[in-house]
Amino acid sequence: MPDATRRPFAAHGKQARRRGWTTLVTVVASALAVVLVSGTSVAAIAGAQLATAPQTVQLSTDDQSTAKTADITAIKGGANILLIGSDTRVGQFDSDEDVEGARNDVTMLIHISEDHQQLTAVSFPRDLMVPIPACTNPASGTTYPASTSAMFNTALGNGGVSCVVDTVENLTGLSIPYAGLVTFDGVIEMSNALGGVDVCVAEPIDDTFTGLHLTAGSHNLEGSDALAFLRTRHGVGDGSDLARISSQQVFLSALLRKVTSDGTLSNPITLYKLAGAALSNMTLSDGLAQTRTLVGLASALRGMSTANMLFVQYPVADDPDDSARVIVDQETAHTLNVALQNDVKSSLSDSSTGRASEESPTAGGTATTAPSTGTTPSDTASSPASSGASSGTSSAPSSSATSTATSTPLPSSITGQSASEQTCSVGN
Repeated sequence: MPDATRRPFAAHGKQARRRGWTTLVTVVASALAVVLVSGTSVAAIAGAQLATAPQTVQLSTDDQSTAKTADITAIKGGANILLIGSDTRVGQFDSDEDVEGARNDVTMLIHISEDHQQLTAVSFPRDLMVPIPACTNPASGTTYPASTSAMFNTALGNGGVSCVVDTVENLTGLSIPYAGLVTFDGVIEMSNALGGVDVCVAEPIDDTFTGLHLTAGSHNLEGSDALAFLRTRHGVGDGSDLARISSQQVFLSALLRKVTSDGTLSNPITLYKLAGAALSNMTLSDGLAQTRTLVGLASALRGMSTANMLFVQYPVADDPDDSARVIVDQETAHTLNVALQNDVKSSLSDSSTGRASEESPTAGGTATTAPSTGTTPSDTASSPASSGASSGTSSAPSSSATSTATSTPLPSSITGQSASEQTCSVGN
């Protein structure tokens, strides 16, 4: 794994289980952001809120064809959505230098299984060296030649959302017909709409770059504080981007638990604010910006247990040519790619949490899997409090089968965690 000078992201491990009734909104919310925390929210009021979306973008001809003709709930092999968190890096508070143009500093592939029983969110380190295809910038018309090895986060500047999609398709062998991009402003507005997200901090976080200073304990973060937490690299773990990914997953998991456990989605005012905040700060592919697609997406996720929603980091290794970069761990990445291509139900039971996260000391006990039939909003009322970090032992309904009973463990070197696992960020 890269050293502290490196920039990619990292993930977490283990698994706790429970909850049902979730939404894309919840899951995709984040990349730097809580991206689609509107996912389901959007679907709930799709007709009205889609009008607030600023613009749409087109993907490749093949991806457009799939998105326009397929039912997202019935795509053979499952549905794939790429979520991108980005902004220009000029004046960015944790950037070593000002860089013109947009960067896909957060890129997350969301794979929803064909049977709608599992969601896997794969984070790609921004400084991962990968092949990038020839792309034409939609704004300037400039065509960038293909590169056999370039920084992953330059794809957005080269050719927009479509170029990032093509890069991930080449890397994973998957077809990705849907994509969305969210700006930093969207993160702030969505966290405000939720009334903040409770996160656990195991050791103090002090980051002069982002201005984030948190003592050990539980903190309710919203607005600029939530964004600073998602952005901080120098304040967590070993100061690397891999550590930042790990800390981001702590936030996202807590977010999912909050949305699914305290009636957020049953509150029409909160729902409306959440959907509006997300869509007004997002650019969607034309296939995703369809009422039927968003409603279908919410339907596919309804009843899914957060124990079956996995956050993982794409497997990487040190770049022998540049200590500040990482390259693909070919053997492990191949295993993950094949699992996604074949829509194999996977588990992270043997994996570890990431560089800047650890299991919450209050999580205690071994949780059991929520019933495979899913739960309703009322069923989650007895689940742990929305703050995954500060809540106690899971009280999900017991089940004779665990979430890993019928799943295939991913290699233990793949770090990550399920959304139901209660974890804490570790400062440095």
